Amino acid sequence: MKHPGFWKILTVATCAALLGCLQAGELQGHVSIVLLGATGDLARKYLWQGLFQLYLDEAGNGYRFSFHGAALMAPTQGQQLIDKTLETLSCPQGMAASHCTELKEQFLQLSQYRQLKTAEDYQALNRDIEAHVQQEGLREAGRIFYFSVPPFAYADIARHINSSGRPSPGAWLRVVLEKPFGHDHGSAQQLATELGSFFQEEEMYRVDHYLGKQAVAQILPFRDQNRKAFDHLWSRHHVERVEIIMKETVDAEGRTSFYEEYGVIRDVLQNHLTEILTLVAMELPHNASDPGATLRHKLQVFRALRGLRRGSAVVGQYQAYSEQVRQELQKPGDFQSLTPTFAGVLVHIDSLRWEGVPFLLVSGKALDERVGYVRVLFRNQAYCVQSEKHWATGQSQCLPRQVIFYIGHGDLGHPAVLVSRNLPRPRLPSDSWKEVGAPPGLHLFGRPLSDFYTYRPVTERDAYSVLISHIFHGRKDSFITTENLLASWRFWTPLLDSLAREAPRHYPGGAESGHLLDFELRGSQLSFAQQQLEQLVPGPGAAPMPSEFRILNATYRESPVVLSWSAELIAKLASDIEAAATRAVQRFGRFHLALSGGSSPVALFQQLALRHFTFPWAHTHLWLVDERCVPPMDPESNFQALQAHLLQHIRVPYFNIHPMPVYRHQRLCAEEDQGAQHYAQEIATQVANSTFDLVLLGMGTDGHTASLFPQSPTGLDGEQLVVLTTSPAEPRQRMSLSLPLINRARRVAVLVIGRMKHEVTMLVSRVGHEPKKWPISGVLPTSGQLVWYMDYEAFLG
Repeated sequence: MKHPGFWKILTVATCAALLGCLQAGELQGHVSIVLLGATGDLARKYLWQGLFQLYLDEAGNGYRFSFHGAALMAPTQGQQLIDKTLETLSCPQGMAASHCTELKEQFLQLSQYRQLKTAEDYQALNRDIEAHVQQEGLREAGRIFYFSVPPFAYADIARHINSSGRPSPGAWLRVVLEKPFGHDHGSAQQLATELGSFFQEEEMYRVDHYLGKQAVAQILPFRDQNRKAFDHLWSRHHVERVEIIMKETVDAEGRTSFYEEYGVIRDVLQNHLTEILTLVAMELPHNASDPGATLRHKLQVFRALRGLRRGSAVVGQYQAYSEQVRQELQKPGDFQSLTPTFAGVLVHIDSLRWEGVPFLLVSGKALDERVGYVRVLFRNQAYCVQSEKHWATGQSQCLPRQVIFYIGHGDLGHPAVLVSRNLPRPRLPSDSWKEVGAPPGLHLFGRPLSDFYTYRPVTERDAYSVLISHIFHGRKDSFITTENLLASWRFWTPLLDSLAREAPRHYPGGAESGHLLDFELRGSQLSFAQQQLEQLVPGPGAAPMPSEFRILNATYRESPVVLSWSAELIAKLASDIEAAATRAVQRFGRFHLALSGGSSPVALFQQLALRHFTFPWAHTHLWLVDERCVPPMDPESNFQALQAHLLQHIRVPYFNIHPMPVYRHQRLCAEEDQGAQHYAQEIATQVANSTFDLVLLGMGTDGHTASLFPQSPTGLDGEQLVVLTTSPAEPRQRMSLSLPLINRARRVAVLVIGRMKHEVTMLVSRVGHEPKKWPISGVLPTSGQLVWYMDYEAFLG
């Protein structure tokens, strides 16, 4: 008490020393980064470069790093691949070459490959990290485990990390997860539950790399920094519509195994475009830099989304896709995929701010350009009396008013924020964005670039470099929480389920697609602008381009042929069958339809299933043209395919369904069981004069139809209505309607789809009546009603 000044000085010195120790401890922290799947495509293209950029940014701040590239392959081979990847690393533009070389050498010395397969491998990794930190005399700041592996591997890796990979007490753990995060709401919930049993929510960072793209990352800051000028405009009173677009010129070749499982909606719309939508539509938090508030406000958007219906979307598939799937996945020659490679979806948000404003989400492969952007188009109520030549450049109120977050590529070629000059001049952070002039002659959305205030990043950065930096600094607002993930899947799953049986519209791809994919808003629904209208084959002159083809009528083997892309063809055939059913029911009180098996009719079954309200199913009898001699629940069974793709989706009386009796007395197609005779008797009893109203056939690559095969006389003539036949392919035993019975039908339709059928289509067009060599050539119904339905791949090759 006698020396108060001394104690005050001592207290200050002690506090300063403690603070210095704390700061020194923070600066000397060691961070271990483990990249799982380090030899994979994503790691080679983006992740190693992102980790190198992190090292460049943070090494000077006192942190020590170690980088562990991990995979399943043997150490020698893995290290060779890692070394090859690290040789390609690049330094920021403007860095001296000598300094770059020095930093790359340092990074290489800190990076090593290790095999991680077993629990012992993870335990060894943990021991090595602990020994390394102790050797350096540092405290452990934290560990990052980056999962660049398929989701099916997540649970096992998570179990190993949780049991033997966690850092020492006081250090943080961050686990980084790459999409896909599930296939639908149920699978996403299951995956989230599994991961939640090993990690806390704050430890998980689910990556959507679009949130690291500079134009996307600027949406929320732009809205926040320009609240006064734009927030009152950012609503239903002023916004006409919002477009969120991601187009690609590349197709899915080489990735069809992934694409067949996910398709364009799961690949792009459910994640990238939906996340962007929440940034555009969310209510601005009072403090937009508060990650927790931002995530809560994004979740509010999900709660306000109006449920999607089938009419909320249009889907397409580029013409070569099914052939790529057949080749890469070894599918049968007549396989037709229903996976969409293009989608346009109309989203509405039922909130005071956005009620009635359409949000259009569009993405696709094999399109005319590669570009991504978010376009907020404002209503324009102005009318200018003077002609446009007298309008002030870019500032007239009669010009379109729009704010565009240009993600990249396209005509502009770089990220940008563009604001119409007839809107307030925006404010953007000058340290990261700069205003640029308009190159002469460049137009966007029909307007010269000079119509916009245009800003671009001072330095362009790769999205993964941005996100890896955010992971290191613990910024959660750039990542997907479990709650938001499940809310997104809850929103999209009903639409995905409704589209599972939908045949997408085919488009040739690139500029040749013309206006095939253009769509219109009609109330709360979308529809393609070009309807499926019939027209005659053009006369002499230039051949039409694929983009000009619709549904064409011509002749083939002296009978009518309907030509179109397969999606329109299937829809046309389904419509014709429904029309025939309606006429038959009106005239006779019932409709007898005989359907062939195989994969070609699957899309037709799915299209017919969508007509469950308008089709007279209650008065329709369904028969099989042919059947494989397998048990009824066998995947090879034609009846099983009919059940899976049609019967379970419609209301048809069970006594109107007539499967072929190939399985009788616990035996398959035994002659003594007289299954063929039994089916013939059933037909004779149920079908007047054994004359079906419509028989649907296909054509095999060898010219067979039904299960009537070349060089086999069975079923080609005679009195038998139903016969047992032998196929050259497994399963060999078949039951089939005979050619005489088929030819009794009032109408016969032959469906021919796919490039694999082109050669036989050309051959059969030139042959006469030779059913023993070409069974399809014997299809000549006595009624004269034979119609061929061919897609362009089969007809033109």
